[in-house]
Amino acid sequence: MADALFLAATLARLVAGSHSVAVGTNSPIPAAATLLAREQAKAKDKRLTISILGSPRHTPFTDGGRELFDFAAQGRLDSFFLGGGQIDGEGNINLLSVGDPARPKLRFPGSFGSAYLYSLVPNIVLFREEHSPRVLVPKVDFISAAGSGPEGSYRPGGPGWLVTERAVFRFEPRWKRFQLHTIHPGESLEEVSALTGFPIHLDEGFGPTPSPDEATLALLRGPVATELAFAYPRFAARLFKDQQS
Repeated sequence: MADALFLAATLARLVAGSHSVAVGTNSPIPAAATLLAREQAKAKDKRLTISILGSPRHTPFTDGGRELFDFAAQGRLDSFFLGGGQIDGEGNINLLSVGDPARPKLRFPGSFGSAYLYSLVPNIVLFREEHSPRVLVPKVDFISAAGSGPEGSYRPGGPGWLVTERAVFRFEPRWKRFQLHTIHPGESLEEVSALTGFPIHLDEGFGPTPSPDEATLALLRGPVATELAFAYPRFAARLFKDQQS
């Protein structure tokens, strides 16, 4: 299974070329990816606007989510990282509960603005570290945010990618489902298939997920680690201590 640095580097590649990227709260690995993407853009003399909700140091907004939603509605937010308690092959996500909503077996944090941003932001990268049949399900128990809208509806946003500890999926709008794009080093197609609750369809050009090069790792261990400590001090301390031991 991939470690946090590998996952952060993988996520950063999926937002490369964006002019603006946002990540929600309680998302340290996507936050690291966002900071990495900014450093990589800076190295190319390009500017990347980032917003890590919950970290005043890493957002241009003074009113939190409300300003972010306005920013997205104006078509100015290119990429957004989003998670899900359950995710199915059609790109639907569940952030509410498992089982009957009236008598749930398990509750998740809630939807907040997920459906809104899912419909507006052109490049949504779903991230859930755990890759198992209980997360990647045949059909979510509750649709907090739908992968696709009704035919003919105006929807500039939607799922682009799904990244887990084992693989990367790409959403194919023509068929309204995820395609298996790459698998991480050390994983097999058979194992990934067995741990995925929805049917596996291979993407064109399916292959291994690229590993980060030394320059990327240096950015992660240097400026990204420093900035991440302001947003997620405990996570950064644990992650980079483990990397040095």
